Amino acid sequence: MGARQVGKTWLMEEFSRVCYPEDTVKVNFMTDDVLRDAMGHVNLDAQSVVEVIETVTSRKIVAGRTLLMMDEIQEAPRALTALKFFQEQMPQLAIIVAGSLLGVAVNRNRKKGMREKPARVSFPVGKVNFLDVRPMTFVEFLDAIGETGKSAAIRGEKWSVMESMSPSFEDLVRKYALVGGMPEAVLTYSLTHNLADVRKVQQEILLAYDEDFAKHIEGAMLQKVRLLWRSVPAQLAKENKKFIYTALREGARAREYEVALEWLEDAGMVCRVNRVTRPDLPLKAYEEFGAFKLYAHDVGLVSAMSELPPSVVLDGNKAFTHAKGMLAEQLVLEELVARDVHPYYWSPDDTRAEVEFVVQGERAVFPIEVKAEKNLKAKSLKIYRERFSPERCLLFSMDKRSPGTQVDGYPLYAIAAVRL
Repeated sequence: MGARQVGKTWLMEEFSRVCYPEDTVKVNFMTDDVLRDAMGHVNLDAQSVVEVIETVTSRKIVAGRTLLMMDEIQEAPRALTALKFFQEQMPQLAIIVAGSLLGVAVNRNRKKGMREKPARVSFPVGKVNFLDVRPMTFVEFLDAIGETGKSAAIRGEKWSVMESMSPSFEDLVRKYALVGGMPEAVLTYSLTHNLADVRKVQQEILLAYDEDFAKHIEGAMLQKVRLLWRSVPAQLAKENKKFIYTALREGARAREYEVALEWLEDAGMVCRVNRVTRPDLPLKAYEEFGAFKLYAHDVGLVSAMSELPPSVVLDGNKAFTHAKGMLAEQLVLEELVARDVHPYYWSPDDTRAEVEFVVQGERAVFPIEVKAEKNLKAKSLKIYRERFSPERCLLFSMDKRSPGTQVDGYPLYAIAAVRL
């Protein structure tokens, strides 16, 4: 699963090339109208589905030898349901599927205002294994543009190497904030090193997202989804980053937008970070669902949506300071999610302080403060420490590494090297 254009199809094809080079049958339910229509009437058993695919593709499918690759499977709900019968009736057949809106398809029956498929179609819960595909992280970006030595230094936690070359690492993480991790944007940058070319690619991706909205959503809900998606940069640019519905339109209420927000989450396009009233184990017990911050899935797309001039981000110590450091915070969020860390945030009721992220370790909860510059004054983290006396505090910024007894400071480019 994953948002559109994060590399799901490429990943499946590369797996096919390496592991099933001689016998892969590929189908795409988005582009093959004949197959998609046939799937709307096929019996829901493995053999019937195989026979239809064999007929349309003129290829023989042999369990134990063939890899069956189905792309954009959300466009053929009965094929999605049939996975249950493959697992039960043809377990030796290797099947890999992907869908840009697969998360939406899984949950479509509880959505209102969406272009729904027949209610008799259900998802085969417990019969498939999931893999979330996300935009490339900073170290993956480094690998892709040929900076493999630097990515190896981060992965290997070679602090002396990183510190001796910190200006170079800082410049690259600023460029990553502009390019992001969408594969086509990264490929364009690796070939041209032209940020204007990258921005054109990002605008095309954003346009494709808007077309997806119009294809799958109708009526008033379409406008709500668009408003929510386009509001992410502005919401993150606020001093208090708590999501405010009235910023969408005057008089807006949470209940009006909940389904639209769930759609964007299911599509893999946004990440909701809820507030905790108390940073204690387990964090979920102190979760406040009505207060949250909303992030996009890719820092480069946030840059493009904000129409940030590259010079603002690349300008030395001023990097990330524009719009209250939203790019720095977005970058850290993506790194946490990529490591399967579920972040929350904390803010007290009696002050304007806000600790960007609070995460749960094996034995304790610890805060993560994010700063966009070097001259650091982590006032919110100080308030947090005074109230809760955490065993560990992390501070990510553009400053150098500064391990300490109270706060461990690390540069933004080295997040992957920090053990959480």
